[in-house]
Amino acid sequence: MTVARADVVNLAGEVVGQVDLDDTVFGIRPNVAVVHQAVVCQLANARRGTADTKTRGEISASGSKLWRQKGTGRARQGSRRAPHWRGGGVAFGPHPRSYAQSLPRKMRRLALRSALSAKVAEENLIVLDKLEVEAPRTKEMVNILRTLGVDGKAMIVLAERNEAVQRSVRNIPGVLSVTPGSMNLLDLLNHDRLVMTVDAVSAVTQWLRTERAALGAEPRTNEPEAGSNVE
Repeated sequence: MTVARADVVNLAGEVVGQVDLDDTVFGIRPNVAVVHQAVVCQLANARRGTADTKTRGEISASGSKLWRQKGTGRARQGSRRAPHWRGGGVAFGPHPRSYAQSLPRKMRRLALRSALSAKVAEENLIVLDKLEVEAPRTKEMVNILRTLGVDGKAMIVLAERNEAVQRSVRNIPGVLSVTPGSMNLLDLLNHDRLVMTVDAVSAVTQWLRTERAALGAEPRTNEPEAGSNVE
């Protein structure tokens, strides 16, 4: 196992130490193909699939023949409910269905590790020694983020849920506070900056490294390139 080191800053933006970043979690070569597949899967699973149209059997209309079969000079018609009539049934229209897709757990974890590694490579990871506020105050959290140099969309990861921090960031556009257990790939990709506490880094590292050990995979620094077969 090899590790890299990242600076740890306090709420004033001052460097107060360093933390080890496990290369098997924060330093792999991102697998773009797996990340794409995981995003498609997550978006598909978010679809409700409730769109519905009425077939000709569900239309409320008379079932009698419109006019006699022959002798009128008009085309024969059998039902007012036919799809070619205005207000008639819809042919081949959508009906409630599930768009759910399944993705192997190993691929989901690889996608997360790829996204985390990309944040580190792009220098968009900020590690805090701790993040605590005395009371839920949006203005105070805005000042903290400004001090840290965060001026866009940011995702804050805490080791444990902090109600004061949660309430402080919920009114800041583009800022999200989560715990390691509620992290998901789409949120990670949609936020430019990633702010993590030291405890959160340890929790995420233990979670994703344990996942690899449970699957019998030896930690490596070189992951498969995009488009290659997943281990």
